[in-house]
Amino acid sequence: MTSNAKKLGSLGGDDLQIGGVQLRGRAFLAPMAGVTDLGMRRLAHRFGAALTFSEMVAADHHSRGDAANRLKAEGAGVGLHVVQIAGRDPYVMAEAARLAQDSGAVMIDINMGCPAKKVTNGYAGSHLMRDLGLAISLIRATIAAVRIPVTLKMRLGWDGQSVNAPELGRLAEAEGIAMLTVHGRTRCQFYTSRADWAAIGAVKKAVTIPVVANGDCTSLADAASMLAQSGADAVMIGRSAIGRPWFVGDVAHYLAQGKARAETPPAARKSAALEHFETLLEILGPGHGIRHARKHLAAYAELAGVRDGAAFRQRLVRLECPNAVRVTLCQLFDSPLLIEAA
Repeated sequence: MTSNAKKLGSLGGDDLQIGGVQLRGRAFLAPMAGVTDLGMRRLAHRFGAALTFSEMVAADHHSRGDAANRLKAEGAGVGLHVVQIAGRDPYVMAEAARLAQDSGAVMIDINMGCPAKKVTNGYAGSHLMRDLGLAISLIRATIAAVRIPVTLKMRLGWDGQSVNAPELGRLAEAEGIAMLTVHGRTRCQFYTSRADWAAIGAVKKAVTIPVVANGDCTSLADAASMLAQSGADAVMIGRSAIGRPWFVGDVAHYLAQGKARAETPPAARKSAALEHFETLLEILGPGHGIRHARKHLAAYAELAGVRDGAAFRQRLVRLECPNAVRVTLCQLFDSPLLIEAA
């Protein structure tokens, strides 16, 4: 074991507490719109993710009982269930938080990091980093509405001339926020260039609550570098978990033990992909379920490591019959691997 691995084992072996919630592990599945559906979160939890975050839930729609948003906030079978809410009205944010708590969430996460124009044009998401007064009023109202920990996800700032994450972090901690997640880019960077993990360190130095580093964690080595450069307490993994929901658990194990665990074998990956697909059919219905599943099916095929992965990907995103998808998934994972599983 390397000296770096020993340090990781020492760091990751300690429990992390968020408010009154005790965690086992320091790798989290990020909230991703249209991606972190119930099926993906269940699998990530089962494979060892310490926390899984729901898709971003629009607070105004959720508080009015919108069925689609209620479904995004569903947490049956995901262990410690976190619902992320976004909005710009303190009263509505409070109502949405109460609903999520009453539905079984163990934490509420406030979104102040989404860079999408449809969100920022509505003065929500990362736009709130341009109006810290409104940001704090939303935080205050949400915390006052619930008995469970409230966390905050943000970016470094709006652009390179307004990197104010440390300031927002200090203000949020003073209001009672229990944990901060920082994506290592500004809003205007969207997802271009590399995430700046070292810049997250300024937030860590500004607060005493746990800080989570987010952005571009694609490997075990990345996770180690994120913690080393940022000084953060945990890592959050987003796009790299699509098509491999076991990856967050792989990272959690590595940070806790200082060594990689055995690679997830093809049979387990096949079982996970099939379960994910069946969950989407169950909760969304056959038509919508297949359409929603296509991004996941494409990623499972792309990352399967088989000789005809590209052909499988093309087939899976065009199929309309659920049984045809099942058969093709089985063929995908039963194909000869280019690199045999460890």
